[in-house]
Amino acid sequence: MGGFFGVASKNDCIFDLFFGTDYHSHLGTRRGGMAVYGKKGFDRAIHNIENAPFRTKFDKDMRQMKGHLGIGCISDYEPQPLIIRSHHGTYAITTVGKINNTEEITELIYQNGNTHFLEMSGGDINPTELVAAVINQKENLIDGIRYAQELIDGSMTLMLMTPKGIYAARDRMGRTPVVLGKKEDAFCITFESYAYLNLGYEDYRELGPGEIVVVTPEEVRTLSAPGTDMKICTFLWVYYGYPSSSYEGVNVEQMRYNCGEKMAQRDNARPDIVAGIPDSGIAHAVGYANESGIPFSRPFVKYTPTWPRSFMPTIQNKRNLIARMKLLPIHQLIRGKSLLLIDDSIVRGTQLRETTEFLYQSGAREVHVRPACPPLVYGCRYLNFSRSTSDMDLITRRVISRLEGTEEASDEVLQEYADPNSGKYAVMVEEIRKELNFTSLQYNRLDDLLDSVGIEPCRLCTYCWNGKE
Repeated sequence: MGGFFGVASKNDCIFDLFFGTDYHSHLGTRRGGMAVYGKKGFDRAIHNIENAPFRTKFDKDMRQMKGHLGIGCISDYEPQPLIIRSHHGTYAITTVGKINNTEEITELIYQNGNTHFLEMSGGDINPTELVAAVINQKENLIDGIRYAQELIDGSMTLMLMTPKGIYAARDRMGRTPVVLGKKEDAFCITFESYAYLNLGYEDYRELGPGEIVVVTPEEVRTLSAPGTDMKICTFLWVYYGYPSSSYEGVNVEQMRYNCGEKMAQRDNARPDIVAGIPDSGIAHAVGYANESGIPFSRPFVKYTPTWPRSFMPTIQNKRNLIARMKLLPIHQLIRGKSLLLIDDSIVRGTQLRETTEFLYQSGAREVHVRPACPPLVYGCRYLNFSRSTSDMDLITRRVISRLEGTEEASDEVLQEYADPNSGKYAVMVEEIRKELNFTSLQYNRLDDLLDSVGIEPCRLCTYCWNGKE
């Protein structure tokens, strides 16, 4: 995953760029970057942020960089923004998305005369460099951006900065957001809608699916009109979005309250307290507690001042160790209690199993688990939500494989396991419950989840739950 922030200002933009980009730190853990354009031309800085926050790594750069145009990003994968010199001139580019047909595109670029790509440390081609190469196949930037949107299987949202302004393009199906803010002497472009509020900007508008605009200090001009079809990622509201963000007019925190309320209406458990896994499960738990009348409590807290985020290390057991080290029990709220625990989702299941064991060891009598979304049956094809390399990393798929006796279950079979009214679904959930040692396990239903968002279901992507594109 990743986030971005861009500024086109009549004055120096670095202060807004620095803090606007920093406000996206929850979306990525590996690289941060800023590029600006001013009187001295292009300037750029990229740093590793795996073990230090963005603000710390870029404090010196902020004091030295100058420019009236700037783009910044937080990335969970590739180093960016990149500065590209091509027949279009020199430009800086940053992207958010996922490319499933990298090999096919690479071969096409080679056939058209490109001689090489720079390898990243893992041996992969930098996706942002590949997008730039696609754009450079066309005679102008607008046609190049459109070509990239059409050619890429997956999704691709980008900002491209030239000396004249910043091009912003939302991916063709609008799976990720692009929001514009405005103040007297500047416009900004952002992934997260709250990122500009403390910087003096007001809401301007959101880009539509596939829309391309150019942003200058004076105006925002549409270069390619938005499409009519949208499939924005529903998981943004469930997990990745920050509480103060809104997508398509729907606030993240409010959606999570709605979600918890729906879950409580279908549940007959009567625990002593309701709790949320810090941090993404807390709002869901508040909604559940408000609807059920069962007290909300915090039986454990997360110590975050010095620990890196738990999904940061590339080795799974290191992630688990850090996640465990960050959770601190409040024994008076755990000992002898029946707890109902809400997390945003169950992916691999490893951390939640260890959290449950941690609660039992701290004296919990029961641990009922309520994921705020349905079982994840399909790996995401559209966004880099995790570093999973196989659908078999999902606990659902491992359980289905055991039950079916094969890793190659047909889509027809997977659809049965995704249906909350089927017998196969019930068996899968019970197997997961036993494997993770929960007292009970009940997932949120997809229809309730979609109702919690309140947008027409046909405009929401639900692929990871039901395989529907």
